[in-house]
Amino acid sequence: MAAWKQFVNVAKPYWLGEEKNKAWGMMVSLIVLMLVDTKLAVMLNNQAGEMTSALAGKNGDRFWTAVRACLFTLAFAVPVYASYYYMRDTFANQWRRWLTGRFLDGYLKGRNYYQLGFDSEMDNPDQRISEDINTFTGRSINFLLIFLGSMMQLVAFSAVLWSISHLLVGVLAVYALAGTVIALYAFGNPLIHLNFWQLRREADFRFSLIRMRENAESIAFYRGEAQERAHIDIKFNKTINNFVKLIRKQRNLNLYQRTFSQLTLVLPGMILANGVLSGELEVGRAIQAAGAFTAVLGAVGVIVDNFESLSRFVAGIGRLHALSKLVLPETASDMPAPVAPEAHPRIQRRPGAHLALEAVTLHPPQSERVLIRELNLALKPGEALLITGESGCGKSSLLRAIAGLWHTGSGTIHHPPAEDFFFLPQRPYLQTGTLRSQLIYPSTHSSLSDEQLLDILDQVHLPRVAARVGGLNAVQDWDKLLSVGEQQRLAFARVLVHAPRIVILDEATSALDSGNEASLYARLRATGTTLISIAHRAAVLRHHTHVLRLVGDGAWEVHEAEGYQFDGAAADAHGAAGAQPARPALKVVAAGNPEPKVAAQ
Repeated sequence: MAAWKQFVNVAKPYWLGEEKNKAWGMMVSLIVLMLVDTKLAVMLNNQAGEMTSALAGKNGDRFWTAVRACLFTLAFAVPVYASYYYMRDTFANQWRRWLTGRFLDGYLKGRNYYQLGFDSEMDNPDQRISEDINTFTGRSINFLLIFLGSMMQLVAFSAVLWSISHLLVGVLAVYALAGTVIALYAFGNPLIHLNFWQLRREADFRFSLIRMRENAESIAFYRGEAQERAHIDIKFNKTINNFVKLIRKQRNLNLYQRTFSQLTLVLPGMILANGVLSGELEVGRAIQAAGAFTAVLGAVGVIVDNFESLSRFVAGIGRLHALSKLVLPETASDMPAPVAPEAHPRIQRRPGAHLALEAVTLHPPQSERVLIRELNLALKPGEALLITGESGCGKSSLLRAIAGLWHTGSGTIHHPPAEDFFFLPQRPYLQTGTLRSQLIYPSTHSSLSDEQLLDILDQVHLPRVAARVGGLNAVQDWDKLLSVGEQQRLAFARVLVHAPRIVILDEATSALDSGNEASLYARLRATGTTLISIAHRAAVLRHHTHVLRLVGDGAWEVHEAEGYQFDGAAADAHGAAGAQPARPALKVVAAGNPEPKVAAQ
């Protein structure tokens, strides 16, 4: 019952949404084809009985009449059969396209793809979208049509069977009912559970191989093949061990299914033997009855015959429904769940003319640790803030909170519109595509001309990159082709392309020499852009107006950049040293940090 509710929650929007006319139209067409195919199957079964009776009676005219009727029926049955399967697969493909688009919209909306990384229960959401949706749509259509076809087959052949032997119908009903109940009781939950874990183990194993491919260069530098192999072996062994349990259970199911189906070869003959031997029933009628018996048993025993596939299908529904509850709010609202109190209140985000933090306390997701406590500051347009402190004190975490990625904590962040922000990480993200697409990322198009884009490359000291790779429309593996320093300069080019009001730099110049670093910072400052930087070099201090020093244990200090000095050793090692006392000119929104070691205003 739970699996049925999960199925309905995932499938319902397609059948009741904007694609409902197309969906129901194709379904009606498939049902019509199934009705025609079932009727033709009954006609072929009747003609097979006619041919057998004609041969037994040595009636040549009757035999050849039955042959002609059979061939005529086949002339219609074959194209109907092919059209049915073509339309079925086309329908499943269209449903997959729609459902994948729906999940991708929810997966990308509100940065859900990022938040799911903190959910330990949600494994491999990417593979749930790419593989489980394909399985869900294909098997949903397949099983739906199997059950509808079984009902049609049951009605059509039961009439034939009833006209030949009432006893055979009664035996059939008891046999099919008993077989289905035994299959559900003995093999139901164990197979569903094992198939669920098999899907998860297989996904984990594939992901470990993908992760190794994506980090091949780092692993090669470390010569970490032995440890990577050990990690992959752990994932693979879990996959194999679960599959061993699964195939043992499937072996028992196969024994049961084989016995259940093979007995149908004997039962009709045993029941009809006396009628044929006494001459009350023609041999052809007995053949008809045996064929009808097999068809009806196949209809009522559809669960037994497809139990293995059904168990895998139900396991996949559970995985897909779990993802839908997290990325599709309307699906989650359909499933009542107890509301658990949050471990921490969330940091509030409100629109504002400029960036300001009001009494912000920050925790890592799913952690009680306090990284920053009661931080108050405001940045006016054109100002530049340098964040410094020892490794692990929360510098990058604060940037995540400002960017809206982390919410665990309290306080309020007032911020301009999201499109006014631009983030530069230490290792820029380079997607597959042209050089032009790297420059304008994350936009999909730009009003800048080729000459303007090439000029921006000159401004970030990459004057020959376009010529070297084959022009702005060249497609390369940019992550391997460009050095880390070139990638960081390309990231600065993106800032110049988009001209945002606020730029956040997380050690974005760590691979650059001092000359390139100074030039790029000066270029940004000249545009009047508000900067927020994490950097460990004392040379970047002159490009900032204020310094936020994170002391540790949630404590912080705010200073003017002018007069602030890094301790030499610490600046080289960590970039987070003590400061000479200086009056912070940056406006402090609240009273200041409650910790005793924070500098006073």
